[in-house]
Amino acid sequence: MDGKPVFYEPPELKAARAKLMAHLGQHVPARKYTGAVRLTVKWCFPITGKHVDGEYKYTSPDAGNSNKLLEDCMEDLGYYKNDAQIASLIVEKFWAKLPGIYIKIEEL
Repeated sequence: MDGKPVFYEPPELKAARAKLMAHLGQHVPARKYTGAVRLTVKWCFPITGKHVDGEYKYTSPDAGNSNKLLEDCMEDLGYYKNDAQIASLIVEKFWAKLPGIYIKIEEL
């Protein structure tokens, strides 16, 4: 063991992490970001009920918790040395005809 604590991950979290790692792994930059970055994330959820495309989603899941997992996965894959480098963070949630996660990372 390397002395680091091991945290329990419920099956849903483990599955979400695996899915993010698989998709993000295809887009790892050739050069790791080493300075301050801006991370823009738009979580696009499948439309349900009377919601319309592009409408802001203000119900669960919590944007902060979802984004923390994303940031950790990006760090593990080598997008940046540490997620503390994220000096500017824009996170939004929408209902969308085309669900998915839009991610933009840029050096500041």
